[in-house]
Amino acid sequence: MSKDTKTPKDTHYANLRRAVRDQKRERGELPPAPAFKRKGPVDKKPALPGGDLVWLYGIHTVRAALDNPSRKLLSLKATKNALARLEISDVEAQPFPIEIVSPQDIDKLLGDDAIHQGVLLETRPLPVRKLDSLKDRPLILVLDQVTDPHNVGAILRSAVAFDAAAVVTTERHSPAESGVMAKSASGALELIPYIQITNLADALEELHRLGFETIGLDSEGPQPLEQTFSKDKVALVLGAEGKGLRQKTRNTCTALARLDMPGAIKSLNVSNAAAISLYAARTHLMK
Repeated sequence: MSKDTKTPKDTHYANLRRAVRDQKRERGELPPAPAFKRKGPVDKKPALPGGDLVWLYGIHTVRAALDNPSRKLLSLKATKNALARLEISDVEAQPFPIEIVSPQDIDKLLGDDAIHQGVLLETRPLPVRKLDSLKDRPLILVLDQVTDPHNVGAILRSAVAFDAAAVVTTERHSPAESGVMAKSASGALELIPYIQITNLADALEELHRLGFETIGLDSEGPQPLEQTFSKDKVALVLGAEGKGLRQKTRNTCTALARLDMPGAIKSLNVSNAAAISLYAARTHLMK
């Protein structure tokens, strides 16, 4: 028998191996299957939802969106395994259409890099919130042109962990609500307002009128953050990695402060700096 000739037994085991790989991809234990190589130019960019739509993916992200009464749900694409993990047993009883698909169907929409775990939810963006809705809360986080959606997602998660009232950022030079940011936030996007404003300096002035002390994090700040707090309402302001806070933002903040680090490395990823700052602020507010 030629070594290239496959027996029924060979085909059976090959199908079993393929099925196991597909199940692992659904659970996020393996990366998506590589795209087939085709002759000629191929557009490898993922598809994007058109108009006023957001695509969310990943089990935790989608489950949080399904549980959020403020989220308008439009449709769901999911594998049978993902539906089970989402605890959706009756497809017909849901208030939005559900399409059962293969992992490869979602790969075609999201591209090769998205770890979707077999689920893709189409929604509307969350309702817009205003700064004056935060007047009775003691802690918020403000971002000055932090552009990486992975960092913003991680910051949202820390903000929820430390019970911040909102994450405020600019409409320009910051990520819009997206699947990448929501996946990095691991459900936190549904639990905290993500407020995008037009002018950051004007927003800081409004926070001052609402009684907030605005503290900008700066490596050259005159004193440590722990020694800077003076009020019972705090807005922490963080800039992008590398360039930090813009000059106008620095001038508008109530105070500038630094995170003292005794080790050899004197700078942190902005999401790590946010978590440490939130911890320090929450400790001050609990006194």
